[in-house]
Amino acid sequence: GDTTSSKKGLALSVTAIGQAEKDKIVYRNTAKVGDFICITGDVGAAYLGLQLLEREKQVYLSNPGVKPDLEKQDYLVGRQLKPEARIDIKELLKQLDVKPSAMIDISDGLSSELLHICKASAVGCNVYEEKIPIDPTTHHTAREFNLDPTVCALNGGEDYELLFTMSMNDFDKIKGNPNFTIIGHITDAAQGNNLITRSGAVYPLTAQGWNPLMNTSEEQETERKEED
Repeated sequence: GDTTSSKKGLALSVTAIGQAEKDKIVYRNTAKVGDFICITGDVGAAYLGLQLLEREKQVYLSNPGVKPDLEKQDYLVGRQLKPEARIDIKELLKQLDVKPSAMIDISDGLSSELLHICKASAVGCNVYEEKIPIDPTTHHTAREFNLDPTVCALNGGEDYELLFTMSMNDFDKIKGNPNFTIIGHITDAAQGNNLITRSGAVYPLTAQGWNPLMNTSEEQETERKEED
């Protein structure tokens, strides 16, 4: 997935390689029908942080004398500029005696990552809109930009929270824990991947997150049109 392009400047690509005990490794292809779908933290904030930075950049380009208006936006901007990997979750799950059945980090968007798990595990899913954790600041700022907070949460990406599935038998172990939110459950593949809205309507869950090959191709096509 580390595919990108640049016309100028310096590009640094870093790869970290580690090791773990085989019986403690969690993959993305081992989710089971009936498992709960869980997420750490909240989602959508990094995307809104990017929107704020892009807005202020355009203002600056139009008038370099204007100072950035980012007051009270530390959380959103911080989520974009200084993301933190949730390495604390490993120890927390160990303390709670919970081993996820499947897991992935949220870099390309919640919906994209969940679909990765479902495809790899040959299962389906039901996700409930009302359960998706969205910070109040994220929700408010999305409305300011005339964006749907749920769409931002599902497709924004770069939150670097963790998405995992777990057995229903472990529900009591994480119930009420502020680090985790159950947003749905795994179903049989024949039922598809679905988003259940607050009104109870059912829509196919689709991914609009980052695709390195597709986005690079689109950028190149845009550049060609601009040059023409």
